Amino acid sequence: MGSVRVNKVADRIKVVVAGMLDRRIKDPRLGFVTVTDVRVSGDTQHATVFYTVMGDAEAHAGTEAALASATGLIRSEVGKQLGMRHTPTLEFVRDAVPENARQIEDLLAKARESDAEVAARAAGAQYAGDADPYRVKDEPDDADEA
Repeated sequence: MGSVRVNKVADRIKVVVAGMLDRRIKDPRLGFVTVTDVRVSGDTQHATVFYTVMGDAEAHAGTEAALASATGLIRSEVGKQLGMRHTPTLEFVRDAVPENARQIEDLLAKARESDAEVAARAAGAQYAGDADPYRVKDEPDDADEA
């Protein structure tokens, strides 16, 4: 858990970086980028910016190269906007959440198919033995009592 100050710095960096990517960075390699999260170290010397990109592997590679080349410009703007003594270094990391979510959705779909198959098999099934497999004390017949 970070302190309140570190969290505020992270939120401010997220806003500044997203604004820079939207308005000032004109690199044609830059795809449709969304800044998902920023994590700042406790001493505010290092910031990790997580991002996602819409598109295929080529778009991912192009965006990664564009971010690497624009890191200095983005860092200088972050320093101006934050007004801190030391500007944190920036590291851009592609967020794996969309891929993980897709994998989870695929696994859930397989589980639903498997459950439907089991339910279809069980629909016409019959018990191998008695319907009630537990022993019950013999109950006296009405004829025996009379």
